[in-house]
Order: sequence, then C-alpha cells, then structure tokens
Amino acid sequence: MAQHMINLADLNPYILCSICKGYLIDATTITECLHTFCKSCIVRHFYYSNRCPKCNVVVHQTQPLYNIRLDRQLQDIVFKLVVNLEEREKTQMFNFYKERGLEMPKPVVTQPVTTARGRPKKLFGPVFRIPPELDVSLLLEFIGADEGTGSFKPLEKKFVRVSGEATIGHVEKFLRRKMELATTCQVDIICADHLLEHYQTLRDILAEIGKRALQDGLLVLHFGLGLSPSSLT
Repeated sequence: MAQHMINLADLNPYILCSICKGYLIDATTITECLHTFCKSCIVRHFYYSNRCPKCNVVVHQTQPLYNIRLDRQLQDIVFKLVVNLEEREKTQMFNFYKERGLEMPKPVVTQPVTTARGRPKKLFGPVFRIPPELDVSLLLEFIGADEGTGSFKPLEKKFVRVSGEATIGHVEKFLRRKMELATTCQVDIICADHLLEHYQTLRDILAEIGKRALQDGLLVLHFGLGLSPSSLT
C-alpha cells in the first residue's frame, strides 16, 4: 500500500498557536468557539481581555479562564509531529526550575471513571473553577480623572468576580492597589447615577437599584478620580 507523505508546513495552521506563533505547548481550547492556544499564552491574554483572540467571541463575562480546557489529545499529536519538541520543552522546564532552586511540579494524571457499561471514561474538568462564594460579577468602568490627581496606572482588568458581601470600601482599596493611586487622590464610585458610600455592600446596591445597576448580568460601577478635600487646604 502506497504511503502518502505530508509536509509539516501543511499542518501548521492546526498546530501553531496564533498568539506566540510557535507550536502548541499545553494545548488549551476555549469551549465557546473551540479555538486552541498554548496554555500560558491564553491565560496571559485573559488577564487583559475576556474575548477569544482569534474570533473575538466573549468567552465569559468576568472569568474567561473558567471556559478553557486542556486538550491532551491534540498536544500528543503535536509532540508526535514535531521532532524533539517534547524533549526540548522538558529540558527548558527542567532548567527553569533548577536555576531557581525549585522542585519540578508533578504531572497531573487524569483519573478514569467507570461508566454504566463498565468501560473507563476520562473526565476533563475546567482548568480553573470559580468559588461559589464569589457571587457578584463586576464591570469597573473608568470615567476620567481631574487635573492634579497625579500619575496612575490604567486598570488592566475591569471584569472582577467578588462576594456580594464586599463593600464599596473594598472596591476602592482594590482600585487604589491596582492603579497605584496617591493618598491625595479621591475615588468616587457611581452606580446608575447614585454616588455610593464606603459602607454599602454590593448585594445591598443590587437590591436598592435593581435592574438599572446591571448590564448583561454584570453590576456596573463607574469610577472617577479627583483630589481629596484635605489635599486642597
């Protein structure tokens, strides 16, 4: 029987990561659109965005990492197709941990589960799970800063999942830490034209303002920066 040879370059569209342009490492698939990337690439991408970098579909409103799965079968195919790729990756990982004096992590073994017919079935759970106590999804929208508020970092991740018992004071502390705000900077947080107080919990705000506080299931908080009154005296 005649063998048909395939050029590896013809398979590249199926085994290359579109983010780093290299061969897939720890191939990880988005369940919403089935596009696959290196795990480290897609996790880093989701720190700044909640959309697929290839087709722009919204993966999850606040926790896109919840809707990705490791694709071990595809990774096995990549390692078989690309000569020495697996060995090079293992060597690089070994050197990385050795240089830092760290212990090599043990590989995760998927446990088979017996089905009704007695045949083992592998379970592939999500790469990340959302704790049930984080029951409120926030969208933090920046509306601007007054002159004289000083320099600050842009908020890189505006989608946040938190407990409904968190207060506006907690949200302000989060913003101050992430944006590296000066102590003289005042943070005003608004929801549906209501200026919010530090003591108000997110659950109370949802109960008081209702549907006007929501956008696509997200509690929308707008925040602006100004100079605190004490800094003007």
